[in-house]
Amino acid sequence: MKLSKPLLLAITASCLCLAARAEPASSCADAAKLKIDGVEINKAAPVPAGTTIPPPYPGAPSLGPLPAHCRVDGVIHRRKGADGEEFGIGFALALPEKEAWNGDFMMQGGGGGNGVVAYPLGATYSGEKPALVRGFAVASTDSGHKAKSGGFDFSFMRDQQAYLDFAYQANAEVAEVAKQIIAHYYAKPASYSYFVGCSTGGREGMILSQRYPAVFNGIVSGDPAMRTGLSNLAIGKWIPVAYNQAAPKDESGKPRIEKFLSPSERKLFMDTLMKTCDARDGVVDGMIFDPLGCDFDPAVLACKAGQNEGCIASEKVRAIKKAFAGPKNAYGTQVYPGFLYDAGIAVTGFVPGLLAMGQNGLFGPYPTAAEIDVDKEALHASDPLVEPASTNLSTFSRNGGKLIFFHGDSDPWFSPLDTLEYYKSLSATNGGAGKVAEWSRMFLVPGMAHCGGGPALDRFDMLNAVVNWVEKGTAPDAVIATGHAFPGRSRPLCAYPKHAQYTGSGDSEQAKNFRCQ
Repeated sequence: MKLSKPLLLAITASCLCLAARAEPASSCADAAKLKIDGVEINKAAPVPAGTTIPPPYPGAPSLGPLPAHCRVDGVIHRRKGADGEEFGIGFALALPEKEAWNGDFMMQGGGGGNGVVAYPLGATYSGEKPALVRGFAVASTDSGHKAKSGGFDFSFMRDQQAYLDFAYQANAEVAEVAKQIIAHYYAKPASYSYFVGCSTGGREGMILSQRYPAVFNGIVSGDPAMRTGLSNLAIGKWIPVAYNQAAPKDESGKPRIEKFLSPSERKLFMDTLMKTCDARDGVVDGMIFDPLGCDFDPAVLACKAGQNEGCIASEKVRAIKKAFAGPKNAYGTQVYPGFLYDAGIAVTGFVPGLLAMGQNGLFGPYPTAAEIDVDKEALHASDPLVEPASTNLSTFSRNGGKLIFFHGDSDPWFSPLDTLEYYKSLSATNGGAGKVAEWSRMFLVPGMAHCGGGPALDRFDMLNAVVNWVEKGTAPDAVIATGHAFPGRSRPLCAYPKHAQYTGSGDSEQAKNFRCQ
């Protein structure tokens, strides 16, 4: 029996929960005996309090110490697929001790190409206390395949069902199975269900609100990978090709994109940007809290005739303006939004800021061409199976669903303006901006790169924000943020269209001395 039919997903939970009351599990091990069509529960074992989980990958922090819980691992719809490879939707579910359960269920989103069942802890965008520590039952999934070569292995797409699972089916199926196990283990159903994710997880959250509007009561969608083909066109081709036109060449005539700007030119650019826009929020603090009001124009840095210091060559300035404006086709039509001038655009790292691009991109060397055929490149850059483009969320909102978006202003991979445009487009389909604000809010995060990092306050509790909205009716006008980049500092992240503004008195390092305006 396939559980992914939308109608079935909408109605099964209550029926299955009633059945679960008849035979409650008496121990963690009993959860492994639960019979669900198409589901193999491979393991159910208690995890003692204080357990620490090793880092999931080099450079990552360890997880824990964890509270006592029961971890359940299983596979949905195990099968042989393309080339005889074994596929199935792997999942894990962490069940707090019965007296510690808060009565709710939270599912964490994936990242990249998924393919890994991450520990079901619910640690991202939940403040200082992960969801499991706060008493949530937490689920995670590999979305239907096993990664073979890192987080960006998309070889599974040759199998149609594996692609469908990744695109939109797996999370809804895992959520319904998790709800059945929860109801069986605790002898009562979860009161509320939540989904929190960023990047691919952000896209997954949008998909769930659009295609499975009855599965989750609250969804948090961060830096969503909502139009990956077009964002890759922007950062993988449009921007480097724009820089190629002004970058120095090597001995073979190929542009050296990593030398497009010298360190001193990059510093001059950032110093001028911050001088122009930093103080708009009432305090000079190395952050731009009003990015949409930032009127910085790189043209002010262009060298004039005979000027060789304190300026940037005019052809480089034109290249930067073209790059940040985003790809346009031959008719001048915007294909993908531009990017914000923000405090984090010059950072280096795995996903460098747009002013610090190296010779190689995430998926291989950048093109060395000086021109790009945007029409041709964009023709096959969209995939309706993966893209969460629908704006009709009438069932989700009518059922009391709440949807929170957030996006880093310095995200060099997915433009925050794309997420903002989607959010604004909800108005036309759902009764206007005022009506949308009753069930959805959008937060821009100054300085933050893709899902974290950068000169930003990138620690904030969006899980608590959506829970309070769903369960208490308290809409999140602002969410307090802190971060390692600015120790001791806090700021309110304000719901669009407002931004944090210093009141003019009190310690400017404290959020309480800012207002949303």
